[in-house]
Amino acid sequence: MSLKHIKLVAFDCDGVLFDTERANRFYYSRILQHFGRPAVTDAQFSFVHMHTLDESMAFLFPDKKSLQAAYAFRKTMDYREYLRYLKVEPDLVPLLEKLRPQIKTAIATNRTDTMDRLLADFRLDGDFDLVVTCSDVERPKPEPDALLKILDHFDLAPHEVLYIGDSRLDELAAQAARMPLVAYRNRELTAEYHIRRLGEIEHLLEL
Repeated sequence: MSLKHIKLVAFDCDGVLFDTERANRFYYSRILQHFGRPAVTDAQFSFVHMHTLDESMAFLFPDKKSLQAAYAFRKTMDYREYLRYLKVEPDLVPLLEKLRPQIKTAIATNRTDTMDRLLADFRLDGDFDLVVTCSDVERPKPEPDALLKILDHFDLAPHEVLYIGDSRLDELAAQAARMPLVAYRNRELTAEYHIRRLGEIEHLLEL
């Protein structure tokens, strides 16, 4: 099936643009350990790695008093110290160079206030035509709001966009937006395409 009609490629952030597992583990573990709690467990991490900051904090600190204290401590933290644990996913930069400018690029992420800093520090802030975080929409993924915002911004139909995601939240958001999903390194997702490397997008789009 030809994908010559695709006009935009949208990306999730964590696990797609960047390998953020180590950084996120250290980040949330630092908050928990500040309050005398164990480092984030695998079960906790499977939740916080996909969900918004607010959802993750409420999950880790379910009572109101400890949640308020955790937010106060978070404000004292500098996210830049965790950047050394991040890695840009292989093939990302060459793929972006191949896509642009003929094919637009966007990000749809459940991140909040760290996205701009993250892109700037890795010198990727000029490589995306639109960045939509959960702060820009009423409802985060798995709701389709971020993807619908991208469609509206570029006046595109869902079939004209490919969304690359790696989680169940991405799958549900793409389904709700009626947008084809490219599942990245996750064979458990229901998707139109499955890839192991971002460079495979070049072949899908016949670039």
